Amino acid sequence: MSVGENTSNPLDHSSEPLTVVVSRRVRKGKENAFEQLSSQMTQRAANFPGYLGATMFRPSSPDDPEYRIVFKFSDRETLTAWEESEQRGELLQQIESLLVQPSEREVTSGIVTWFTLPGQNPVKPPPKWKMTIVSWLALYPAVTLVFVMFGEILAQIPLLLRTMAVTIVVMLLMSYVLMPRMTKWFTFWLFPDRNGNSR
Repeated sequence: MSVGENTSNPLDHSSEPLTVVVSRRVRKGKENAFEQLSSQMTQRAANFPGYLGATMFRPSSPDDPEYRIVFKFSDRETLTAWEESEQRGELLQQIESLLVQPSEREVTSGIVTWFTLPGQNPVKPPPKWKMTIVSWLALYPAVTLVFVMFGEILAQIPLLLRTMAVTIVVMLLMSYVLMPRMTKWFTFWLFPDRNGNSR
């Protein structure tokens, strides 16, 4: 673990893509320096194997100086290589010197990553039972549609190849088409505004 970061809920070794959410509260007047260093950090990370992209969520209001940086790596091994690298460590020390308190870091994997809303701060997944229901509402019509459109063709394919083809198509639909839309449509339920204010 890098100096200056508090790690919560670390995951065990995994071959699944991992999403890391880093929360940083920047000292007043240091925002520009922080954003420049964060951009450099992203550029360096992009040169590492397994890097899948990053997004910065700026503070929701002047009274809340918290930034959220969300980035993804293809698996635990590539994420660890980046987090233990000298290239990251050098910039991390400079970034930490601009903060009100040490960075907070959370790692998630699996369907939780479907339920992070762009532009919503803080980035916090809804309860598992809600994620399960919304996932099923997307999964059921997706599987049904695949069999309606390609059922006759699939019936002629051996079982193992058939299930492989169906799961590949369904997972692509879920990740890139259905779940982003379902998350937006069910925002009112997945992310209820307990305080009556949008952030």
